[in-house]
Amino acid sequence: MDDATLAFYQQLYAGTPLYVVPERPAAPRPAGAAPVAAAAPAAEPAAHSPAPVPTASVVPAPAAVAPPATPSASESDPPAPGRLPSLADLRAARQAAVAPAPVPAPAAPTPPPVAAAPPVEPAAAPVRQPTPFDTLGSNANGLVLLVRLDDPERLPRMQRNVFLNNMLKAIERVMEECVIVNVRSPYPVSLEDLRARGLAVREVIGFGKNLLDVATKRTQPYEPVRIGDVAYLPAAEVEIIEYDNGRKKQLWQALQRMFLG
Repeated sequence: MDDATLAFYQQLYAGTPLYVVPERPAAPRPAGAAPVAAAAPAAEPAAHSPAPVPTASVVPAPAAVAPPATPSASESDPPAPGRLPSLADLRAARQAAVAPAPVPAPAAPTPPPVAAAPPVEPAAAPVRQPTPFDTLGSNANGLVLLVRLDDPERLPRMQRNVFLNNMLKAIERVMEECVIVNVRSPYPVSLEDLRARGLAVREVIGFGKNLLDVATKRTQPYEPVRIGDVAYLPAAEVEIIEYDNGRKKQLWQALQRMFLG
Protein backbone atom coordinates (compact mmCIF):
# COMPACT_ATOMS: atom_id res chain seq x y z
CA MET A 1 0.00 0.00 0.00
CA ASP A 2 1.53 3.32 -1.00
CA ASP A 3 1.78 6.34 1.25
CA ALA A 4 -1.13 8.23 -0.32
CA THR A 5 -3.54 5.41 0.26
CA LEU A 6 -2.32 4.99 3.81
CA ALA A 7 -2.73 8.70 4.49
CA PHE A 8 -6.26 8.56 3.06
CA TYR A 9 -7.23 5.72 5.34
CA GLN A 10 -5.69 7.42 8.34
CA GLN A 11 -7.84 10.49 7.74
CA LEU A 12 -10.92 8.36 7.08
CA TYR A 13 -10.68 6.35 10.28
CA ALA A 14 -9.39 9.16 12.46
CA GLY A 15 -11.04 8.88 15.92
CA THR A 16 -12.68 5.51 15.10
CA PRO A 17 -11.75 2.69 17.48
CA LEU A 18 -10.37 -0.28 15.65
CA TYR A 19 -10.39 -3.82 16.90
CA VAL A 20 -7.32 -5.99 16.57
CA VAL A 21 -7.96 -9.58 15.68
CA PRO A 22 -5.78 -11.80 17.81
CA GLU A 23 -3.28 -13.85 15.86
CA ARG A 24 -3.54 -17.56 15.77
CA PRO A 25 -0.85 -19.38 17.66
CA ALA A 26 1.84 -20.76 15.47
CA ALA A 27 1.58 -24.39 14.59
CA PRO A 28 4.13 -26.56 16.32
CA ARG A 29 7.11 -27.22 14.21
CA PRO A 30 7.86 -30.82 13.41
CA ALA A 31 10.95 -32.31 14.80
CA GLY A 32 14.00 -32.08 12.52
CA ALA A 33 12.67 -29.22 10.44
CA ALA A 34 15.00 -26.40 9.72
CA PRO A 35 14.16 -23.09 11.24
CA VAL A 36 12.59 -20.62 8.91
CA ALA A 37 14.48 -17.45 8.59
CA ALA A 38 12.63 -14.35 9.53
CA ALA A 39 11.65 -12.16 6.67
CA ALA A 40 13.66 -9.08 6.33
CA PRO A 41 11.82 -5.93 7.13
CA ALA A 42 10.75 -3.85 4.22
CA ALA A 43 12.80 -0.84 3.56
CA GLU A 44 11.32 2.33 4.96
CA PRO A 45 10.70 5.06 2.39
CA ALA A 46 12.91 8.03 2.34
CA ALA A 47 11.92 10.75 4.63
CA HIS A 48 12.26 13.54 2.15
CA SER A 49 10.69 11.88 -0.86
CA PRO A 50 7.82 13.96 -2.19
CA ALA A 51 4.31 12.51 -1.71
CA PRO A 52 2.87 11.47 -5.03
CA VAL A 53 -0.21 13.35 -6.13
CA PRO A 54 -3.26 11.08 -6.26
CA THR A 55 -4.87 10.61 -9.58
CA ALA A 56 -8.23 12.05 -10.48
CA SER A 57 -9.91 8.69 -10.09
CA VAL A 58 -11.70 8.40 -6.77
CA VAL A 59 -10.94 5.29 -4.86
CA PRO A 60 -14.15 3.89 -3.46
CA ALA A 61 -14.29 3.94 0.33
CA PRO A 62 -14.35 0.53 1.81
CA ALA A 63 -17.50 -0.39 3.71
CA ALA A 64 -17.40 0.38 7.38
CA VAL A 65 -16.46 -2.59 9.36
CA ALA A 66 -19.25 -3.22 11.93
CA PRO A 67 -17.94 -4.09 15.34
CA PRO A 68 -18.53 -7.65 16.29
CA ALA A 69 -21.81 -8.17 18.14
CA THR A 70 -21.35 -8.53 21.86
CA PRO A 71 -23.29 -11.51 23.09
CA SER A 72 -26.05 -10.59 25.59
CA ALA A 73 -25.81 -11.62 29.16
CA SER A 74 -28.74 -13.99 28.72
CA GLU A 75 -26.97 -15.83 25.86
CA SER A 76 -23.44 -15.87 27.21
CA ASP A 77 -24.04 -16.43 30.91
CA PRO A 78 -25.22 -19.83 32.07
CA PRO A 79 -28.73 -19.91 33.57
CA ALA A 80 -28.80 -19.07 37.26
CA PRO A 81 -29.81 -22.01 39.39
CA GLY A 82 -33.31 -21.78 40.93
CA ARG A 83 -33.72 -20.91 44.66
CA LEU A 84 -33.94 -23.97 46.80
CA PRO A 85 -37.10 -24.10 48.99
CA SER A 86 -36.41 -23.08 52.54
CA LEU A 87 -37.45 -24.98 55.61
CA ALA A 88 -40.12 -22.38 56.42
CA ASP A 89 -41.69 -22.84 52.95
CA LEU A 90 -41.79 -26.63 53.41
CA ARG A 91 -43.37 -26.28 56.86
CA ALA A 92 -46.03 -23.83 55.56
CA ALA A 93 -46.85 -26.14 52.63
CA ARG A 94 -47.17 -29.13 54.99
CA GLN A 95 -49.45 -27.18 57.36
CA ALA A 96 -51.64 -25.99 54.45
CA ALA A 97 -52.04 -29.58 53.26
CA VAL A 98 -52.85 -30.90 56.76
CA ALA A 99 -55.10 -28.00 57.89
CA PRO A 100 -58.83 -28.86 57.61
CA ALA A 101 -61.04 -26.86 55.29
CA PRO A 102 -62.80 -23.97 57.04
CA VAL A 103 -66.27 -24.88 58.20
CA PRO A 104 -68.85 -22.23 57.22
CA ALA A 105 -70.61 -20.58 60.14
CA PRO A 106 -74.14 -21.88 60.68
CA ALA A 107 -76.81 -19.60 59.35
CA ALA A 108 -78.87 -17.74 61.91
CA PRO A 109 -82.22 -19.42 62.51
CA THR A 110 -85.05 -17.74 60.72
CA PRO A 111 -87.66 -16.54 63.22
CA PRO A 112 -91.08 -17.98 62.67
CA PRO A 113 -93.43 -15.66 60.85
CA VAL A 114 -95.50 -13.58 63.21
CA ALA A 115 -99.15 -13.70 62.49
CA ALA A 116 -100.57 -10.29 61.81
CA ALA A 117 -102.82 -9.10 64.57
CA PRO A 118 -106.41 -8.73 63.50
CA PRO A 119 -107.45 -5.13 63.00
CA VAL A 120 -108.93 -3.65 66.11
CA GLU A 121 -112.31 -2.25 65.41
CA PRO A 122 -113.07 0.98 67.23
CA ALA A 123 -115.35 0.48 70.13
CA ALA A 124 -118.85 1.55 69.39
CA ALA A 125 -120.03 4.52 71.35
CA PRO A 126 -122.31 3.43 74.16
CA VAL A 127 -125.92 3.97 73.35
CA ARG A 128 -127.44 6.37 75.83
CA GLN A 129 -130.49 4.98 77.41
CA PRO A 130 -133.31 7.50 77.80
CA THR A 131 -133.84 8.69 81.35
CA PRO A 132 -137.22 7.55 82.69
CA PHE A 133 -139.59 10.29 83.84
CA ASP A 134 -143.27 10.84 84.61
CA THR A 135 -145.42 13.83 83.57
CA LEU A 136 -148.46 15.48 85.10
CA GLY A 137 -150.50 18.22 83.39
CA SER A 138 -150.24 19.97 80.02
CA ASN A 139 -147.95 22.76 78.84
CA ALA A 140 -149.84 24.72 76.26
CA ASN A 141 -147.57 27.71 76.91
CA GLY A 142 -144.37 25.59 77.03
CA LEU A 143 -143.59 25.91 80.77
CA VAL A 144 -141.97 22.81 82.37
CA LEU A 145 -141.34 22.25 86.12
CA LEU A 146 -138.65 19.61 86.79
CA VAL A 147 -138.56 17.76 90.13
CA ARG A 148 -137.00 14.56 91.51
CA LEU A 149 -139.31 12.79 94.00
CA ASP A 150 -138.31 9.71 95.93
CA ASP A 151 -141.92 8.60 96.18
CA PRO A 152 -143.86 8.74 92.86
CA GLU A 153 -147.09 8.99 94.92
CA ARG A 154 -146.14 12.55 95.79
CA LEU A 155 -146.44 13.74 92.19
CA PRO A 156 -150.23 14.37 92.23
CA ARG A 157 -149.88 16.43 95.40
CA MET A 158 -147.40 18.78 93.65
CA GLN A 159 -150.25 20.33 91.67
CA ARG A 160 -151.89 21.40 94.94
CA ASN A 161 -148.71 22.73 96.51
CA VAL A 162 -149.38 26.24 97.89
CA PHE A 163 -145.85 27.47 97.30
CA LEU A 164 -145.85 26.45 93.62
CA ASN A 165 -149.26 27.95 92.93
CA ASN A 166 -148.28 31.29 94.54
CA MET A 167 -145.08 31.32 92.50
CA LEU A 168 -146.99 30.83 89.26
CA LYS A 169 -149.46 33.61 90.14
CA ALA A 170 -146.48 35.95 90.69
CA ILE A 171 -145.34 35.43 87.10
CA GLU A 172 -148.91 35.59 85.76
CA ARG A 173 -149.24 31.85 85.10
CA VAL A 174 -151.54 29.10 86.38
CA MET A 175 -150.88 25.44 87.18
CA GLU A 176 -153.11 24.30 84.33
CA GLU A 177 -150.74 25.94 81.80
CA CYS A 178 -147.61 24.03 82.89
CA VAL A 179 -146.51 20.40 83.18
CA ILE A 180 -144.69 18.82 86.14
CA VAL A 181 -141.99 16.26 85.18
CA ASN A 182 -140.70 13.83 87.80
CA VAL A 183 -137.21 12.52 86.83
CA ARG A 184 -137.04 8.94 88.14
CA SER A 185 -133.28 8.57 87.80
CA PRO A 186 -130.10 10.10 89.24
CA TYR A 187 -129.16 11.06 85.68
CA PRO A 188 -130.57 14.17 83.99
CA VAL A 189 -133.27 14.16 81.37
CA SER A 190 -132.61 15.58 77.90
CA LEU A 191 -134.57 18.09 75.90
CA GLU A 192 -134.86 15.55 73.09
CA ASP A 193 -136.55 13.07 75.42
CA LEU A 194 -139.00 15.69 76.63
CA ARG A 195 -139.90 16.76 73.12
CA ALA A 196 -140.13 13.15 72.00
CA ARG A 197 -142.92 12.76 74.56
CA GLY A 198 -144.84 15.54 72.77
CA LEU A 199 -144.09 18.34 75.22
CA ALA A 200 -143.57 21.93 74.13
CA VAL A 201 -140.39 23.14 75.88
CA ARG A 202 -139.74 26.89 75.95
CA GLU A 203 -139.18 27.71 79.65
CA VAL A 204 -137.89 25.26 82.28
CA ILE A 205 -137.58 25.67 86.08
CA GLY A 206 -135.53 22.95 87.76
CA PHE A 207 -136.14 22.30 91.47
CA GLY A 208 -133.05 20.28 92.35
CA LYS A 209 -129.62 19.35 91.01
CA ASN A 210 -128.65 17.54 87.82
CA LEU A 211 -132.09 17.60 86.26
CA LEU A 212 -131.47 18.83 82.65
CA ASP A 213 -128.49 17.42 80.74
CA VAL A 214 -127.60 20.58 78.77
CA ALA A 215 -127.51 22.70 81.94
CA THR A 216 -125.59 20.54 84.44
CA LYS A 217 -122.20 22.33 84.00
CA ARG A 218 -123.30 25.72 82.70
CA THR A 219 -125.56 27.14 85.37
CA GLN A 220 -125.53 28.50 88.91
CA PRO A 221 -128.48 28.39 91.29
CA TYR A 222 -130.97 31.25 90.76
CA GLU A 223 -129.18 32.43 87.61
CA PRO A 224 -131.42 32.09 84.52
CA VAL A 225 -129.60 31.16 81.28
CA ARG A 226 -130.58 30.80 77.64
CA ILE A 227 -129.72 27.39 76.08
CA GLY A 228 -130.59 27.50 72.41
CA ASP A 229 -134.26 28.35 72.24
CA VAL A 230 -134.93 27.34 75.86
CA ALA A 231 -134.75 29.55 78.99
CA TYR A 232 -133.63 27.59 82.06
CA LEU A 233 -133.65 28.56 85.76
CA PRO A 234 -132.03 26.24 88.37
CA ALA A 235 -133.21 26.37 91.99
CA ALA A 236 -133.21 24.33 95.19
CA GLU A 237 -135.75 21.62 96.00
CA VAL A 238 -139.35 22.75 96.60
CA GLU A 239 -139.48 21.51 100.22
CA ILE A 240 -136.32 23.53 100.99
CA ILE A 241 -137.41 26.82 99.38
CA GLU A 242 -140.93 26.92 100.89
CA TYR A 243 -139.50 27.03 104.43
CA ASP A 244 -136.55 29.36 103.69
CA ASN A 245 -137.35 33.04 103.19
CA GLY A 246 -133.83 33.81 101.89
CA ARG A 247 -134.14 31.30 99.09
CA LYS A 248 -137.67 32.53 98.34
CA LYS A 249 -136.25 36.01 97.81
CA GLN A 250 -133.49 34.72 95.51
CA LEU A 251 -136.02 32.74 93.48
CA TRP A 252 -138.37 35.69 93.17
CA GLN A 253 -135.58 37.96 91.84
CA ALA A 254 -134.55 35.28 89.31
CA LEU A 255 -138.16 34.81 88.16
CA GLN A 256 -138.50 38.54 87.56
CA ARG A 257 -135.39 38.54 85.31
CA MET A 258 -136.61 35.50 83.41
CA PHE A 259 -140.34 36.23 82.98
CA LEU A 260 -140.96 39.90 83.80
CA GLY A 261 -137.72 41.59 82.76
